[in-house]
Amino acid sequence: MDDFNYQIIRSGSKGNAVILGGRIMVDCGVPWKAINGLHKRLLMVLLTHVHSDHFNPTTIHRLAAEKPLLRFACGRWLVKPLLDCGVDAHNIDILEDGKSYSYGSLFTIEPVPLVHDVPNFGYKIILYGEERRLWKKIFYATDTGNLNGITAPDYDLYLLEANYGEEEIRKRINGKKANGEYAYEHRVIKTHLSIEQCNDFIYSNIGPCGEYVYLHQHE
Repeated sequence: MDDFNYQIIRSGSKGNAVILGGRIMVDCGVPWKAINGLHKRLLMVLLTHVHSDHFNPTTIHRLAAEKPLLRFACGRWLVKPLLDCGVDAHNIDILEDGKSYSYGSLFTIEPVPLVHDVPNFGYKIILYGEERRLWKKIFYATDTGNLNGITAPDYDLYLLEANYGEEEIRKRINGKKANGEYAYEHRVIKTHLSIEQCNDFIYSNIGPCGEYVYLHQHE
């Protein structure tokens, strides 16, 4: 069995895509050239929400054309956008909150509802190795105002948004307020996870061998 690997193709407001174990790509908000070649081993594309930095219609259209058997899994809100990209309806798996989805000896996926300004899912992902032995447990969440009520204890890898520092964003809001300017940061606080919130979740869940990576940091 090969060693587990993950590739962060891009993370942030200019695009998001992460490939796990060469099999699953979470989010597809990057241009085709960013994944060209890497796409050949993909079995599944997991999609979170419709914002363009997570959902690039041109790349999705090309993926569907290059790999006609590739599966796309998502919440119901992304079915029409996928169909509009030319994805065959038979290749779309509609996921529902509270359910776990097994893909045989390959992986298991559990969607987690997140707090954003559009419907959004995070994911608990279990990858299997030979003879369906547990390989890696991964938790992925970006573009969420909080992770209240969600747990992922003793996972191997946490890929979590750490968008801003709370003290820094308060200073920016106060500075704009003093200048009579509009502070878009009010929206950011409601729809994105702070470094402090991210750390609280990690330290409440991570085990002694766990790893974490900050995603979607403010640019």
